[in-house]
Amino acid sequence: MNAEQQKQWCIVDLLKTTAGFFAGRQVDEPRLSAEILLSHVFGKDRLWLYLNHERPVSGSELAAYRELCRQRLEGRPVQYITGEQYFYGKRFLVDERVLIPRPETELLVEHVSSVLDSRKDRDPDSVCQVLDIGTGSGCISVTLALLLGYPAFTAIDRSVPALDVARFNAQKHGVLSRIRFLEADMFDAGLVEQFDARFDLIVSNPPYIPEEEWEGLQKEVKGFEPKEALVTPDGTSSYKAICRSAPSMLKTGGALCMEVHADGAMKVSALMESAGFCGIIVRKDYSGNDRIVCGTLAY
Repeated sequence: MNAEQQKQWCIVDLLKTTAGFFAGRQVDEPRLSAEILLSHVFGKDRLWLYLNHERPVSGSELAAYRELCRQRLEGRPVQYITGEQYFYGKRFLVDERVLIPRPETELLVEHVSSVLDSRKDRDPDSVCQVLDIGTGSGCISVTLALLLGYPAFTAIDRSVPALDVARFNAQKHGVLSRIRFLEADMFDAGLVEQFDARFDLIVSNPPYIPEEEWEGLQKEVKGFEPKEALVTPDGTSSYKAICRSAPSMLKTGGALCMEVHADGAMKVSALMESAGFCGIIVRKDYSGNDRIVCGTLAY
């Protein structure tokens, strides 16, 4: 047994050493990665690590932590290692079947929530029908159901494994009874025929990375996240498909709200205008990039 194996680690020293090692290997967010992985080993939150920074780490805990660190060094995202990601303050199951929810998508949820709230204010007795296209982990529908309580959701995805994750998250957060999950493809020309009623709002965070950008993405993204949920040939195919179908799936005055590529707002706005949407609003993300595009069906 060498000296390192004999050493008795405490939390603060282990985190400092791991963060330094990660930084030397160009791991993104080395300190945060070290803290999240050690928190996962203990089954505690990160604050607990600081409140117990001198606690000794047992041999079995150290072995479990080293295995997680090994996966991180291979490029596997922390969220897939721990099997969870916080979104809008709630814990969601995530793994290689679905994209990891990003903070930018929380802004989409906020905007959709405000649109639905204003509709409810105008007609308190109405039950809004919402369609989530490309639901993935279900983070959008589940979060909106938790925030608003009243809308009825239909969430679609062409990936059956992704729908399994979304159903799990809906069940976990107690909103499964209000979300209907369906296998359906936004690119299917017959998508409209799959629904027997029109919606008050359609929301989507569709694939929007152009194929030409794929090779330049971080290895955590390229190596582990599902490419089909990220990439389209030119970055606009998803929006063209949605704008083609949305007018036939929305009630008159219904809203379409989508997350877009950092430089895609003008293209998507033009597609929506051509499809009959008006009053188009563009919202920026935390970095100042145009990220959310929303419009109302004029006819």
